[in-house]
Amino acid sequence: MPAEWEKHSGTLLSWPSNRETWPGERLQRVEAVYIQIIATLIRFEDVHIILSDDETARRAKTMIEKHLPLSAPIIFHKRPGNDVWARDFGPIFVKRKTESADEFALTDWGYNAWGGKYPPFDNDNDVPRWFSETYGIKRFKPEMILEGGSIETNGAGVMLTTESVLLNPNRNPGLSKLEIEQKLKDYLGQKKIIWLKNGLAGDDTDGHIDDLSRFLNKNTIVTMITNDKDDVNYESLLENHEILKSATDEHSNPFEIVTLPMPLTKIDGTTVDGSEHVPASYANFYIANGAVLLPVYDPRYDEKAIALFKKYMPNHVIIPISCADLVWGQGSIHCITQQLYGTHAVVPKNDR
Repeated sequence: MPAEWEKHSGTLLSWPSNRETWPGERLQRVEAVYIQIIATLIRFEDVHIILSDDETARRAKTMIEKHLPLSAPIIFHKRPGNDVWARDFGPIFVKRKTESADEFALTDWGYNAWGGKYPPFDNDNDVPRWFSETYGIKRFKPEMILEGGSIETNGAGVMLTTESVLLNPNRNPGLSKLEIEQKLKDYLGQKKIIWLKNGLAGDDTDGHIDDLSRFLNKNTIVTMITNDKDDVNYESLLENHEILKSATDEHSNPFEIVTLPMPLTKIDGTTVDGSEHVPASYANFYIANGAVLLPVYDPRYDEKAIALFKKYMPNHVIIPISCADLVWGQGSIHCITQQLYGTHAVVPKNDR
């Protein structure tokens, strides 16, 4: 599995339409965030957008034509969809180096909306198969539930994940920890799995790694912390930080661990599932070709986050995007994006 900073051929998104996730005026607010994200992405790579029905297609195209240039490298895909979380249901690519060029295939893991929390999810679960057939890309099917947001790789065979997700009985009750590790090694080419414990309050995925700790390069991990002992996330973040400080790569070398403070996660009222917290985290960034899309939420810490990414990713443009409206749906930029490879070979008709 390539690291996210390796060159993509595009990014997959699904335009928001689920009224349970985005009730009332929440839909318009999150669509405005999508326009900002897409406007950024098209400067660096192709953008593929799933349009789940005629009304969604009308809304998306109206906004895109109003705010973005007609020449923008956007490929629309009209197909049924359930929600926006392309990170979790989209294809996860693997790469094989050859003498002439890199070869790509995709892995098609099962998706059950984080343990069956939000049915139906059958259309989203079908996206990797559809993508494989649309682009003629070889597909491997591991027969295991796995969301893209639950794993993070440095591209050199080391993977971060959490026990609260991958060992949760609502995912793969018939598989042991060792069996799950072996699947990750066999299908994603990993050599070593580093297991963190629990995730953020308000994270309805049960604790995805992409809200906690991410690789900035092969040897550096950024992890979220809080010094406020009254913060609901204090204990879990401290425990994960301690695990990372003693973790090593496949050659037994320690990682450089850098930290960022948690932005405000408690909200006025509750989200759709009744939570008083949202998983607002600077760790939910997305690395595009030459840019980092960085979610920002809290003026107390936003500039510190921007400065850290400028330091550790000097060859990328750091682009902050306000994501308070997006994270209200319990996910942010990384959750709605999935990097693609090998998609230049065939481009379906763009009906824009």
